Amino acid sequence: MTAPLLELKGVRREYQSGERTIAVLQDIDLSIAEGEMVAIVGPSGSGKSTLMNLIGLLDRPTSGTYAIAGSETHRLDSDALSQLRREHFGFIFQRYHLLSELTALGNVEIPAIYAGQAGQARDERAAALLRRLGMAERSGHRPGQLSGGQQQRVSIARALMNNGHVILADEPTGALDRESGEEVLRILAELHAEGHTVIIVTHDMKVAARAERIIEISDGHIIADRRSSDGNRQRRVSLAKTVPEKAGWRELAGRLTEAFFMALLALKAHRLRTFLTMLGIIIGIASVVCVIALGEGSQRKVLANINNLGTNTLEIFPGKSFGDIRSGRIKTLVVADADALAKLTYVAAVTPTVSTSSTVRFGSTEANALVNGVGDAYFSVKGSKLTAGRLFDGEGVRGMAQDAVIDQNTATTLFTEKGLDPIGQTIFVGKVPVRVIGVIASQQGGFGGSDNLSVYLPYTSVQARFLGDMSLRSITVRVSDDAESAVAEAAVTQFLEHRHKTKDFFVLNTDDIRQAITSTIQTMTLLVSAIAVISLLVGGIGVMNIMLVSVSERIAEIGVRMAVGARRQDILQQFLIEAVLVCLLGGALGIATALGFGFAFNRLSSNFALVYSISSIALAFTCSCMIGLTFGYLPARNASRLDPVAALSRD
Repeated sequence: MTAPLLELKGVRREYQSGERTIAVLQDIDLSIAEGEMVAIVGPSGSGKSTLMNLIGLLDRPTSGTYAIAGSETHRLDSDALSQLRREHFGFIFQRYHLLSELTALGNVEIPAIYAGQAGQARDERAAALLRRLGMAERSGHRPGQLSGGQQQRVSIARALMNNGHVILADEPTGALDRESGEEVLRILAELHAEGHTVIIVTHDMKVAARAERIIEISDGHIIADRRSSDGNRQRRVSLAKTVPEKAGWRELAGRLTEAFFMALLALKAHRLRTFLTMLGIIIGIASVVCVIALGEGSQRKVLANINNLGTNTLEIFPGKSFGDIRSGRIKTLVVADADALAKLTYVAAVTPTVSTSSTVRFGSTEANALVNGVGDAYFSVKGSKLTAGRLFDGEGVRGMAQDAVIDQNTATTLFTEKGLDPIGQTIFVGKVPVRVIGVIASQQGGFGGSDNLSVYLPYTSVQARFLGDMSLRSITVRVSDDAESAVAEAAVTQFLEHRHKTKDFFVLNTDDIRQAITSTIQTMTLLVSAIAVISLLVGGIGVMNIMLVSVSERIAEIGVRMAVGARRQDILQQFLIEAVLVCLLGGALGIATALGFGFAFNRLSSNFALVYSISSIALAFTCSCMIGLTFGYLPARNASRLDPVAALSRD
């Protein structure tokens, strides 16, 4: 005697309801042979739908055993159960359970997608099934554009997509008019004639009469099992796998590709919700990119200002510090020190400096100015930019020439308003007449603003004609590019201590200033970035919340996907891909928003510009991916762990 195709022994199904345990099925013994057409009938609440769910592996028995072709199912994991549903079962639901965002053709193809069937073969088979069921002209329509009978035909085509041997129909005519119901029953009879095992769950005895075997169930017990025909129909379908599944990376790649397109369809179907979900990511990513660009731009601006003080320079002053009240009486810093420093290998250039303040006058125009006595190397040490004329040279320094180089502020104050060229003009500095030979761009002073008027003369001229003192206010040393600024500072300090036999000077390292300001900018950038990152986290939590809502709204869809053979991994992938896509699109829009803001800012601001970097943009994009993976995982995991029968019971 041939073993039954489906066999239940002592099956019991209980549910917990508060503190009570309700037994929906009790000690069910049932065998169904391959190729039978069976009707399970009974009133509402009798347990017939629960029995169908157990047979279709949508639910598990509390106790007892269920075997398919002699193989028991209670030891199988969720993926193995999915494979059985995918390969050997086809479900026809009373409420159709079609996915609203897919066309009729797309709905029919779903089981084959999870089976790993190639795209072209899948399309051809789905189209052939719809053509067979008279739905060829409606294959491109979505469920909302189809009548009830047409939707049920699509549901039947979906059940046949993987050539399932067992067709489970739950009240297949319950939501249809008489004519459509008759058509569905005719199709089921044809499937039975082809050798499919057809199991119909119904409360209508007229529908049950179409089957060759009727099983009555009441209060969880089988009360009758009778045949309406001899049941000796020739069987032409065996329980062999008829739709081969791909193996290895190609199957995985195919499933991922389909999950990607299904995720796109789901996002497209809920555009407003998708955009609102993206909004937090857009704001967060744009904030991070703009803050980093703002920090980089401000840092470059500050460094440019510091470079105006002199690139990689050491300023040597008398005394212990700027606050030393004895520094004015220390006269040991002299030109000989500057000459000795100039001979050191790590020194690129040296200039002595002295200074005083005086009035400058040209014609009737008079103003206060800072008179700087400098060496001929001063302008290269400070990186001064000559805009007109020339600079004085070493011969002018040695000859105590009365040649002056003025800055642009002085030129504007004394000459521009009169429309005169400063070069060659004679001005009075105090009572001393000097000839203007050059104009340089205004420079940022170390401890003063760049709006001061500055006149530069050879230091020998200032010492002799203004100060009457041969000591120096400071010595400016430019360190070679290949020398460490801190090492050079230590060496200069040691060298001068040896010359002076004491430390009666102090050194101001402009690199220290640069590092201090840079560190401050970086700290502020980090602080503001942290605030932006918080907004990103808030956006990520928003993604998680919306995805959780999405899962709760799409529970029935998840149940359908599981019923047609989706693995937990497939459900996890789809919802995870949706979350990542939301964050990727949000990240891309956030980056575009940041670049647009930067363009507008740079056009409107003349002070400094936002500086974007590829690394910051890549970092922001990576952050959006990680947010999708991190905050999308929990909703996706919840979706993948839903119980198929519980999910299908939700509308």
